[in-house]
Amino acid sequence: MEGLSALLGVVTALTVGVVSPGPSFVLVARTAVSASRSEGVAAAMGMGAGGVVFAVAALLGLQGLLLAAPSVYLVLKVLGGLYLAYLGIRIWLSARHPLPVVGLTLKRTTRFDALVLGFTTQVSNPKTAIVYASVFAAFMPAAQSLAFALVLVALVFTIEASWYTVVALALSSERPRGAYLRYKAWVDRIAGGVMVMLGMKLASSAYRA
Repeated sequence: MEGLSALLGVVTALTVGVVSPGPSFVLVARTAVSASRSEGVAAAMGMGAGGVVFAVAALLGLQGLLLAAPSVYLVLKVLGGLYLAYLGIRIWLSARHPLPVVGLTLKRTTRFDALVLGFTTQVSNPKTAIVYASVFAAFMPAAQSLAFALVLVALVFTIEASWYTVVALALSSERPRGAYLRYKAWVDRIAGGVMVMLGMKLASSAYRA
């Protein structure tokens, strides 16, 4: 019963967190409308894989590490913020390139490219690591079996990948794609600007800590 209660608590908390708009949402949404449905779904799978990394790290004691060495968290915030800002700048610079020039580079992306981009975007945000560490610390029972840990990791992947797959499928349909093609330059500039602002906000918060 304790294990089931812990699983429900973690699932509820992470579900609320994952649907909140952020860099991951921006990346998946843009991939879905600018590239293809399959690439959007691949990016969603990358988000799920990134969630698994955080889940495993939290199970292994990520919270304890970050509390014991606050400087590690500050470094992660700066590096993660700069990476997100870098992605935003590349989106901005590609705003005027017509399709089929898609993705964040001047070459056609593949599903693997989208998967990797989704994964790196997810793991570059240390705030997500803190969310996972805090949620796990709040709900984890004192002792966990291997079966419990495996079920929990599978649920984390399902939550992350499912939500971003829904985003990808919704935004890769004909009407959103048509709107994107008409206003591509503005949409990309807005998306790129949002990514840069999120990244710089994250990086600058390290200096205010």
